[in-house]
Amino acid sequence: MTPAQVIVLATPVFLGLIAFELAVGLARGRNTYRLADALSSIGLGVLSQVVGVFTRLFAIGLYTLAYEHVSLWQLSEKSMWVWLAALVGYDFCYYWLHRAGHRVAVLWAAHVVHHQSEDYNLSTALRQTGTGFLFGWIFYLPLAVLGVPPLVFAVVALIDLLYQFWVHTQQIDRLGWFDRWFCAPSNHRVHHAVNDRYIDKNYGGILLVWDRLFGTWEPEDRREPCVYGTRAPLQSWNPIVANLQVYRELALDSARATTWPDRLRVWLKPPGWRPADVATKWPKPAFDINRMRRYDPRISEQAAWIAATLFAVLLLVTTIFLWNAHRLAPWLLVAMAAGIVALLWAVGAITEPAADVDETEIAPDTVPETAQPRP
Repeated sequence: MTPAQVIVLATPVFLGLIAFELAVGLARGRNTYRLADALSSIGLGVLSQVVGVFTRLFAIGLYTLAYEHVSLWQLSEKSMWVWLAALVGYDFCYYWLHRAGHRVAVLWAAHVVHHQSEDYNLSTALRQTGTGFLFGWIFYLPLAVLGVPPLVFAVVALIDLLYQFWVHTQQIDRLGWFDRWFCAPSNHRVHHAVNDRYIDKNYGGILLVWDRLFGTWEPEDRREPCVYGTRAPLQSWNPIVANLQVYRELALDSARATTWPDRLRVWLKPPGWRPADVATKWPKPAFDINRMRRYDPRISEQAAWIAATLFAVLLLVTTIFLWNAHRLAPWLLVAMAAGIVALLWAVGAITEPAADVDETEIAPDTVPETAQPRP
């Protein structure tokens, strides 16, 4: 069974849990969903999987090449301890990839997609980048050098990814001691927040012990509700814009820089860094959490139904595509992928009218009840 087929089988579970979370939120009077945002997040997950069909062999191929030619030894796939050690090792590598994804601009350009939603719910978990394959593989090469077989690597990578789905919710309160050692909803809410005290914290995928060891752990404080999104808001439901927004901004700043060292630093410095001359000539407003507004274009009930229906068709086409991708002819793969991207763009266009945008205040002192952690 291919990784894409595993995702297909897991999708009904994901969607069922999203529906359950929505029902719980409505029953509690604390709904955390908006239709356009949820469709955007799930759609970006779809796009990520479609891109993965064409790029998965790139990452796995490079890993396998390293395993076959530079591994110190080759561990047995039959040993339970190899699997357990590989999972812990993968999570350790993921921590450093995740941390670098917040501290190196070109890596943030890929990872930012996951943080763009200004809501926080299980659909946010499915909001994944389509460009992470470019550099992410580098961080896992130590596992290949240590002899973790490619099959073991692929499986533990999937386990680590699937685990992280359930932590994207506001409906689960703190879990006591579990929060201190494992990635859980409370500490992952912190990770997605833009508040000063929460920014760039809690990177762990499964284990939070890495954050405690390396000084990046921060507990959630009920006195300071999390405010979600990014400090440079996307303000669009377009999946292509979502994936390319930061790359475009980096390319512009790099082209505007007057020295070659600065042109390189733009890509390698932390997100938000700009050469002094560029920042002076093309200024950007300073981040102010008290001025944050939730992007929320008004759409008619008819448009909402059309978007939801089109999205259902999109999910059906994507299911067929992912389940059969390994045996489809290249031309058909490309044609179906192009069709899926077109459908994603259409859903975004329907839910993103050109005017009549309702910007909702989401500053911490006026955070809607739906956006607050469970008391």
